[in-house]
Amino acid sequence: MDPESQQHLTVNQCIDQIAQKLEAAKLHYGHGAIDAKSEALWIISKQLDLSPAEALDHLDDAITKEQQQKASAIADTRISTRKPLAYILGEAWLMGVPFFSSEQSIVPRSWIAELIVDGSLEPWLPADGKALDLCTGNGSLAALLALSCPDIHVSACDISMPALSVAARNVDRHSLGSQIDLLNGDLWDALPEPNEDNLFDLIICNPPYVNAASMNALPAEYHAEPELALAGGEDGMDLIRRIIASASDYLSERGALLLEIGNEYENFKKAFPQIPAIWMEVSAGEEQVLLIQAEDLR
Repeated sequence: MDPESQQHLTVNQCIDQIAQKLEAAKLHYGHGAIDAKSEALWIISKQLDLSPAEALDHLDDAITKEQQQKASAIADTRISTRKPLAYILGEAWLMGVPFFSSEQSIVPRSWIAELIVDGSLEPWLPADGKALDLCTGNGSLAALLALSCPDIHVSACDISMPALSVAARNVDRHSLGSQIDLLNGDLWDALPEPNEDNLFDLIICNPPYVNAASMNALPAEYHAEPELALAGGEDGMDLIRRIIASASDYLSERGALLLEIGNEYENFKKAFPQIPAIWMEVSAGEEQVLLIQAEDLR
């Protein structure tokens, strides 16, 4: 921005300027913001020490020259590195809740978050129930579960110790240490042997599910994330096969498994034609997240 344009701008004007800069750079979105305008709002809100939603109530406020300069510098970094904005800011927002974000795990995002917050999963979460967040990564889904249902206990596991260190920061950030246990291991290996006293009422999982062809075509923003958290093998179903094969051992009689599969609907149907999946409606449609009841896994 030239010095003249840095005088007496409103928050909204600054958002527009940042958005134009990002738009011109042909960036890719999907890591907490859907487009340049959303990402510009996120950048500016950070300078105002507000959430993006809160910043919308301050669009007509003046913004300082220093805040403009810092916002512009962040936009320049976003453009030059092609890294997700969450990594640059060290923070991401999911369903209005802030989470620490770093390159040790994927950026907090999942359609499952919508189902947690809108109450769709409550039929499978009885009072004093137990839930498992398999492939927890940054811990954001486990935290949302615990915040939404304060009377349940949540176990959260991941194969990646660096990702679990991010999850631990997010558990601490929201004071959920007494409600969430973090466990390290390769899928079910992270858990004790199942018995009638340690079964789960609900297992949620946003696993690595991107098929090999799609992995090769991902834009730079996604390649900044750990490949371990994205790649699902040739058809995207490698981990999902292992999850479905053993899930019933860890579920209570009336329990359920909730899986996010993203754009792999056709590959899932081809791999599991016999499973009567219940497709859950989220903002991205009805082919992204599915629920399988325990009785249909046995």
